[in-house]
Amino acid sequence: MKVAVFPGDGIGPEVTRQAVRVLEALDLPRLTLFEGDVGGIAYHRHGHPLPRETRDMARAADAVLFGAVGDPSCDGLERALRPEQAILGLRGELGLFANLRPAKTFAGLEAMSALRPEIARSIDLLIVRELNGDVYFGDKALETLPDGRRRGWDLMSYAEDEVRRIAHIAFSAAQGRKKRLCSVDKANVLETSQLWRNVVTEVAAEYPEVALEHMYVDNAAMQLVREPGRFDVVVTGNLFGDILSDQASMCVGSIGLLASAALGERRTEFGTFGLYEPIHGSAPDIAGQGKANPLATILSAAMMLRHSFGREAEAG
Repeated sequence: MKVAVFPGDGIGPEVTRQAVRVLEALDLPRLTLFEGDVGGIAYHRHGHPLPRETRDMARAADAVLFGAVGDPSCDGLERALRPEQAILGLRGELGLFANLRPAKTFAGLEAMSALRPEIARSIDLLIVRELNGDVYFGDKALETLPDGRRRGWDLMSYAEDEVRRIAHIAFSAAQGRKKRLCSVDKANVLETSQLWRNVVTEVAAEYPEVALEHMYVDNAAMQLVREPGRFDVVVTGNLFGDILSDQASMCVGSIGLLASAALGERRTEFGTFGLYEPIHGSAPDIAGQGKANPLATILSAAMMLRHSFGREAEAG
């Protein structure tokens, strides 16, 4: 079981170190860990946030355990060389289109939430976020118009097959939970979202036992604070999923508590290839101070054992 560990920047090495300690303590047979550079540290050492050596390691592995990327010293670089391009590049190159982000309040930690304890206690949901499309991967530009004004634009787009495959992931997940799926879009103003809604509705016919609800993203953000317990599985696009999953983390209590899995269609002899990472950033302001909570990274390693290696007992 080959795991590529990419600690990255800031608190990334600190939190991944603790997750690796947990994996090593399990003493799993055939488990091999090897480490590579990503993000700002990779740029400083190799001239690129995702060097060829790292890409080769990822392709040779059965799973990737990822820390965090982000380095203030790289803020002035052109976008293609910024640390964040490492995770975007891995998702695209490895075909990781489905991001699973569970959010559940841990018993005894209700007071960490900004919500009332009885509301926070009700949170147990899974956000299924599409990872390879939307404005993050669409064409984009900064340009100067003939009259001298500057303009920036980003293309939001989805093809129906991209929506269909993430919808199947979400419906399948809902089947194994409470059989409720909420699809989040902005179909009242965006044609991309109208296509999204149409395709999700078509896929729903294949899962008659799952109750489907459509919700506009602004309403979903409000309901996530007002009544988070109403949600079971949420499926949405890249941009909306990024925002809502971070919001869900704060409803639980901290962005440092939530794990995630990025999955695709590639299979290994053990299970589904995936990239596993905490949803928090590199937090350079507390790096090296011993303050970083490694729980989200440890939980990400547990998701790796479950989804990529079929080791349910050790994951649980």
